[in-house]
Amino acid sequence: MSDKRLFLLDGHALVYRAHFAFINRPLINSKGMNTSASTGFVRTLWDLMKTMKPTHIAVAFDPDGPTFRHEMMAEYKANREEQPEDIAVNFPYIHQIVQAFKMPVVMVDNYEADDVIGTLAKQAAREGYEVYMVTPDKDYGQLVEEHIKMYKPSRQGNGVEILGIPEICEKWDIEKPEQVIDMLGLMGDSVDNIPGVPGIGPKTAAKLLKEYGSLENLLAHTDELKGKQKERLAENREQALLSKQLATIDVEVPIQFNADDYVLDPFDREWLSEIFKELEFRTLARDILGQEDEKPLPGQQGDLFATAAQPDERTGLASFAVADHNIENTEHDYTLVDTPEKRRELLARLAQSPEICFDTETTDIDPNLADLVGMAFSLEPKKAFYVPVPADRAAAQAIVDEFKPLLEDPDKIKIGQNIKYDMIVLKWYGVEVAGPIQDTMLLHYLLEPEKRHNLDYLSESYLKYKPVSIKELIGKKGKTQLTMRDVAVAKVSEYAGEDADLTLQLRNYLLPKVAEAGLTGLYQNLEAPLVPVLRDMEYEGIKLDGDFLRHYSKQLSGEIVDLEQEVYEEAGRQFNLGSPKQVGEILFDVMKIPYRWKKTKSGQYSTDEAKLTELGTKHPFVRKILRHRTLKKLLGTYIDALPALVNPKTGRIHSSFNQAVAATGRLSSNNPNLQNIPVRTPEGAEIRKAFVPRDADHVLLASDYSQIELRVVAELSGDKNMTEAFQSGRDIHRATAALVFDVPYEDVTREQRYQAKTVNFAILYGAGAMRLTQELDISRAEASELIANYFQRFDGLKAFMDNTVRQAREQGYVTTLLGRRRQVRDINSKSSLARSNAERIAMNTPIQGTAADMIKRAMIDIHAALRAGGFRTRMILQVHDELVFDAPKDEVDTVVPIIEELMRNALPDLSVPIVVETGRGGDWLEAH
Repeated sequence: MSDKRLFLLDGHALVYRAHFAFINRPLINSKGMNTSASTGFVRTLWDLMKTMKPTHIAVAFDPDGPTFRHEMMAEYKANREEQPEDIAVNFPYIHQIVQAFKMPVVMVDNYEADDVIGTLAKQAAREGYEVYMVTPDKDYGQLVEEHIKMYKPSRQGNGVEILGIPEICEKWDIEKPEQVIDMLGLMGDSVDNIPGVPGIGPKTAAKLLKEYGSLENLLAHTDELKGKQKERLAENREQALLSKQLATIDVEVPIQFNADDYVLDPFDREWLSEIFKELEFRTLARDILGQEDEKPLPGQQGDLFATAAQPDERTGLASFAVADHNIENTEHDYTLVDTPEKRRELLARLAQSPEICFDTETTDIDPNLADLVGMAFSLEPKKAFYVPVPADRAAAQAIVDEFKPLLEDPDKIKIGQNIKYDMIVLKWYGVEVAGPIQDTMLLHYLLEPEKRHNLDYLSESYLKYKPVSIKELIGKKGKTQLTMRDVAVAKVSEYAGEDADLTLQLRNYLLPKVAEAGLTGLYQNLEAPLVPVLRDMEYEGIKLDGDFLRHYSKQLSGEIVDLEQEVYEEAGRQFNLGSPKQVGEILFDVMKIPYRWKKTKSGQYSTDEAKLTELGTKHPFVRKILRHRTLKKLLGTYIDALPALVNPKTGRIHSSFNQAVAATGRLSSNNPNLQNIPVRTPEGAEIRKAFVPRDADHVLLASDYSQIELRVVAELSGDKNMTEAFQSGRDIHRATAALVFDVPYEDVTREQRYQAKTVNFAILYGAGAMRLTQELDISRAEASELIANYFQRFDGLKAFMDNTVRQAREQGYVTTLLGRRRQVRDINSKSSLARSNAERIAMNTPIQGTAADMIKRAMIDIHAALRAGGFRTRMILQVHDELVFDAPKDEVDTVVPIIEELMRNALPDLSVPIVVETGRGGDWLEAH
């Protein structure tokens, strides 16, 4: 054989790893199927095939039913929850994919995949093969020898790990790989419910094995040990031996390695293509099959909707397979409008149409930095017009002015994809796009808030059409990337015309779906009118005091250096405070601070913020490390980064506000992300001082909803006690404490109020007793009792939450007061973890979503009122439940009552009073 390398893949381990790699943002196709497991699995296969180019390979799967280990211990793997259904539905596809790749599948009844792999690995190594066991499972370390290695696929950009004898020994802190079994016998494995010896962790196990070599030898010399260690080993002798036996991979499985059986044949392109189409694997189809170059089969060309599948029952959106259509094989008519005569003809057409679909081509993705390169228009499917705009500003302005009356016509419907971007660009050319807005990004967002909403995704999903990639025109990101100004006009004309054409087709498809879902009112009354409000906010921006930040940077940098010196002195050595591994070693090995959590998968101590915060209550040294970490983050993420975001044209920061990101309906922001600027610490709050009014004649106003989510939940639930507390104007946390602790309102202590406040917000977000135990530093029993008392006093709230979860189970989604929908996919999951997460989403979304809808409505009304009144006050920021205004000092007393009134009455006819508080000042912190 020319290539004596054998790759043995642990199918089940790789599938589970793939699924959970996307657990926080699962990959959902247009049918509503979670394809995370199959997507990640295929990526692993393809990466392996590209990088290692194997000629001999096999995939091992666990058989259905129990194995010989269950006969040894019935409770083996009993801790594992039932297989999540999202994984279960992927397995039939994964088995087909493996077969289509022509990879041999090995499976032996009564034996797990690792036993089969172990047996084949040993046999192949004896025949001179270099064997790679492809798996994330640490237990395989016991099999490693000179010609057998572990191959851990890349995850989250960490790169592939190939572990031989030295790497396994270092990772486990042992002398030879076979001692992995002794380690597992001593420390156990909670994942497989292997008990081990109570009280013995990896560090102690490694230390004992260094001295005694094996578990059996250690047990033979327990009389040499002392104290608890001796007692534990003596009491759990049989359990330890059983644990080692359970952890031992059987290398005598009845299967025989025959090299010819494991040769990798060329894969079945047609079969893979069908599977990928079914799963909607567009990128993988292009990467593996190169399908973007394939021409459609006879009869496939024609109307883009002709091949639509049946609509999804949940959303009414049709499911489409891999895009077969593109600009090369689809009939279209995109006209370059590059003369005054052609522009006049186009203007006449646009004037006759009740609606205009348009798109801009520019030099930058930031609309406040971009120069216009051209405008594309479409009035009917497969037809578009592209108007190039020259670089000369005066000449460009003259052309834009020709289209200004049409774009500002309040009666013409304007259609676009992320139309806010185009509206901001055009505002820099003196055009305020007006009229009803139909934005395909927002239409899709209302239907599928947790999916992607970009033009490529929508076109491929619903039009079965792959648009021209921007990279084909300007190249990849980097120094050599062009701008649209550098691309030949003819190419830009096709690209831009396609964008406008596809946007129009998507509008035609999505608008009826929004109506069918009962979301037209929400779109027309809230999301669409908000677009020009956000346009004006982003265009306006906010002034930043760069001198203040530079001074503050020096101050915090000095404090960071001082903190480092203090920490080094206490630790007795220098180390990298930015390295979680080194911090863990200093805290728990050098400083001997007790560690009671599981280590990370790589065997390191976990030093995340939650654990350090808990330890910091008792250890000042830990508090210093936490403070160092906080100050470094503030410095790098905000203090030193914000000045770089100042727009050179305006000298102001122009944050972008995103309507189509948060599934709850909340706005988010980026460049900078204003929502994440920390305000609970003095150092974080100080950053707000850098945001200042435009000049000495202006002040900043910050109008904030008071406890809005608690007021919303009182409204939605109709809970008598909570509603009465708000209606009487009482402090809600003090009133809650009085009821929960059964004391008079006036006698509530500060500690009781704090506990009540914590419970109020914990309940709001679906947190349980464990969370309260951590936050309040009380026992689990006390936390459970506190929650029980809370729900006894606020039974209306409990009934509302129970009803919300029940409705979510019945209909698959929850709604806000204004009818915004959010799908709750895992609400009926057999996995308790997935189900509990879904229940939290179900309970929280109506509350947080209604609060989000309320502030959006207020923004629309305030924006209109300020314009109608001719005020110079500008709304410039929205952060959580707060609106910030840049106001002339002589308008403040007039506009504040208007702002507060419109915020209070954004949702009329509420039984719970809405309270708005406004501050003013020479910077954002002072105003807040």
